Amino acid sequence: MKNINIKIIISFLGLTSMLNGVFMLIAVPFSMYHNEPAQKGILLAGLTTIFFGFLLWFFNRNAPKNLQKKEGYLIVTLGWLMLTFTGTLPYLFSGAIPNFTNAVFETISGYSTTGSSILTNIESMPKGILFWRSATHWIGGMGIIVLTVAILPLLGIGGMQLFMAEAPGPSADKMHPRITETAKRLWLIYFLLTFTEFFLLKIAGMTWFDAINHAMATLSTGGFSTKNASIAHWNGTPVIQYIITIFMFIAGANFVLTYFALKGKIRKVFQSEEFKYYFFGVLTLTILITIVIVNFQDSNLVSSINHPKPWGETESAFRHAAFQVTSILTTTGFVSADFTMWNSFATMLMFSLFFIGSSAGSTSGGVKIVRHIIMIKNSLFEFKKLLHPNAIIPVRYDGTGVPKNIIYNILAFFVLYMGIFITSSILLTFFGLDFESAFGAAASSLGNIGPAIGSVSPVDNFAHLSIGAKWICAFLMLIGRLELFTVLILLTPFFWKKH
Repeated sequence: MKNINIKIIISFLGLTSMLNGVFMLIAVPFSMYHNEPAQKGILLAGLTTIFFGFLLWFFNRNAPKNLQKKEGYLIVTLGWLMLTFTGTLPYLFSGAIPNFTNAVFETISGYSTTGSSILTNIESMPKGILFWRSATHWIGGMGIIVLTVAILPLLGIGGMQLFMAEAPGPSADKMHPRITETAKRLWLIYFLLTFTEFFLLKIAGMTWFDAINHAMATLSTGGFSTKNASIAHWNGTPVIQYIITIFMFIAGANFVLTYFALKGKIRKVFQSEEFKYYFFGVLTLTILITIVIVNFQDSNLVSSINHPKPWGETESAFRHAAFQVTSILTTTGFVSADFTMWNSFATMLMFSLFFIGSSAGSTSGGVKIVRHIIMIKNSLFEFKKLLHPNAIIPVRYDGTGVPKNIIYNILAFFVLYMGIFITSSILLTFFGLDFESAFGAAASSLGNIGPAIGSVSPVDNFAHLSIGAKWICAFLMLIGRLELFTVLILLTPFFWKKH
């Protein structure tokens, strides 16, 4: 520990806590407007979090400003834990979720943008709590760490180490050479897209409260809804589902490409190999599942909620297919239909998407498409080497050779990912889940997806899980959100050795 700058870590955790408390206070007016008793608990939680954070920051404000990689990894992981445990306070203090394990589960599900829930009657919850629940998505979506990176230079600290540990995906693309400018532009795009979706959802027929909550949950690829039936509540309003589908797709794309698109550089977007796979993958899967629903499925099971289909069976099948493919691939987890009620082929196809994820540099979880592209290309490269052992055939991505160390990192990530998935599935069966539910819960939690299969399907939730199973899922959500290495490296002995 002597070679780690403890004071700067504590200082940063204090700053993180204060920012988290400010977001809690934003939820207070929603409770006050509806005259809810929960307003006192949310207010107390916000003030407590800010005060606690202030103490941590104040007594360590003069810490040395030399931030290295080790501090970066510790700050990201401990910062996420700080967010989680302070984020439980609105639930606990208001009495909305009095059980500590349940409160931690719901909170980490929010910050990790997983969207799994232990709430059995969402619509009965106080409006202030529902807003806070959605806000945890929005904060976690881009990462409050990245937000804080933008102001670290004011404290005389460089933020590159934090951004590299926090930014989702294996790519290190930047829109601006200065990392603080990158963070600011990322958040500006994030905010503008959230506001745009809110505006469109309001025009389409949502209440202003539902619109702002679903906009936050969509851009963060989170999936918390204000309705028990999730987006199936609006099955009679197709335009709402199409709006959310489009914004889920945008949220699943690399935000750097979104920045280029907003600047009119559309060609640069379609030059991206990952985006082409992402775009045509969603389109192909949507068409395939639409065909399956229309031709091989009882039309009464297209939607698990019986709402009219005003534009015909084919449109309804296409809409639900597009919505669910995009929702799962981007790890958002919104539900317009219970895909486990479709035929086995469609259900297995949807479950396979749990292990894909969307784009690097997006707010989504999962393995990410770019990793799959490079793994497949590397496998083909190995076949070529068998035939031509002396040939120099580099693995190329976007026209550039991929360094060996990145290939090794991706292969290690995938092996570790699948190993954790299998191990956690076995552990979940020990805590009472059946085979199908254990696989579903593990894949959903690690991939930050939300609804899964078995007893944690889109029409169920995680409330029935035992305490042990909930903590396993919570841990999976954390390491999945921070892409495994950021957290797991802290558990290795060589991390703590003095170099």
